[in-house]
Amino acid sequence: MGSKRSNIIAATTIISLIILLIILRVTVGLSGTFFLILGASVAAILGIIAWIFVQYRSERSFQRKMVLEGRELRIEYSFLRKVAGVPTKFKYQDLETATDNFQAVLGRGSSAAVFKGILDDGTPIAVKRIAGVEHGEKEFKAEVSAIASVQHVNLVRLFGYCSVPGGPRLLVYQFVPNGSLGTWIFPRTTSTNSLVVQSNAPFSCLPWDFRYRVAIDVAKALTYLHHDCRARILHLDVKPENILLDENFRAVVADFGLSSLMGRDVSRIFTSTMRGTEGYLAPEWLLENGISEKSDIYSYGMVLLELVGGRRNVRLVQDGDNNKERKWSFFPKIVIQKLREGKLMEVVDERLLVESREVDERRVRILVHVALWCIQENPKLRPNMSRVVDMLEERVPVDSPPEPGMTLLGLLEAPDSGERTGAAHHIENQPACSYSYALSVLSGR
Repeated sequence: MGSKRSNIIAATTIISLIILLIILRVTVGLSGTFFLILGASVAAILGIIAWIFVQYRSERSFQRKMVLEGRELRIEYSFLRKVAGVPTKFKYQDLETATDNFQAVLGRGSSAAVFKGILDDGTPIAVKRIAGVEHGEKEFKAEVSAIASVQHVNLVRLFGYCSVPGGPRLLVYQFVPNGSLGTWIFPRTTSTNSLVVQSNAPFSCLPWDFRYRVAIDVAKALTYLHHDCRARILHLDVKPENILLDENFRAVVADFGLSSLMGRDVSRIFTSTMRGTEGYLAPEWLLENGISEKSDIYSYGMVLLELVGGRRNVRLVQDGDNNKERKWSFFPKIVIQKLREGKLMEVVDERLLVESREVDERRVRILVHVALWCIQENPKLRPNMSRVVDMLEERVPVDSPPEPGMTLLGLLEAPDSGERTGAAHHIENQPACSYSYALSVLSGR
């Protein structure tokens, strides 16, 4: 405002001097007095013009400085929000720009897609665009706020969200470069919808030592969710597609976000909406007995068996006697049988054995025993996740587990199960179908 007033005064002064010179030229002519006043007026006009120019340059420099400082403050503020774990509400247009108008697709699912993007400060992100509107606006923000404050090295970081009224909701996660665990333990023909990972890793099949370390990483992440948060968080969809691998192939659990918050004084919760994935659902889901953190432990145990065997726990295979028929293969049943026969190494992923990579039989036994404890049909027999960590890190002995119940196997072997060829084909050749509202960060599931 002051600058504008000064410019008006300067312009008025220049015009007044010019008018004065015109009047003097008419009244006194080309006299000595006229030339004296002319010289003084020209000097004054030049001085005023020079002052205006200096003021203009000074203002421009100040404005540029303010713009730069403002940008630096925004970047610093954004950085501090990330460090503090506060979820940022992003503008939809900003996420469009960051993802190149949602062109860099990392994965797609039935109700969401995941895109790679880069924020203004250079941070790589994975943007999950959820098409459904199952959660209300208030509930969506409440859950995002609760989850974004969760900080653990083995949990994916949620940077923020974007909610478009009547449109898609978006979650902004850290980008985890090596994709999902399923990409690294299952043969590619069984995970055709998974992200094809571009990596400098010298292997395409995850080595045994890495698998054992992943088991510990995931156990620590679930321990944190179940025991170390203010409100217990149930993941409800633990599976290889929701376990991501960072640049060092350490496990990062994804999609613990829009799951379920559970008070510490509550032992079980009941819900009318089934969440999870076939092949990983605990029996209490099907029996409607209420769920708890023990439901996550069951799913985790099923993942451990897949880490060992490099195959899906539930799949259809060709019948050896009749190639036109297929039957269900339930991997936990095979593991129990081989364990009983003393042939445990026969269940290990054959790619690990064929490639002459060292597989520690003692640790295979530990992993299998822990898995069988975790998939006990009675939730009370399953260990909590902190004890699982102790067993895997060999701080406590691992007792031989009782044979778990086989409710799922009974359902698979029901008389009509052989007729469900459409659904069965899906399980054999595709990653398992998810019922969860949230999707994994990189696989789009």
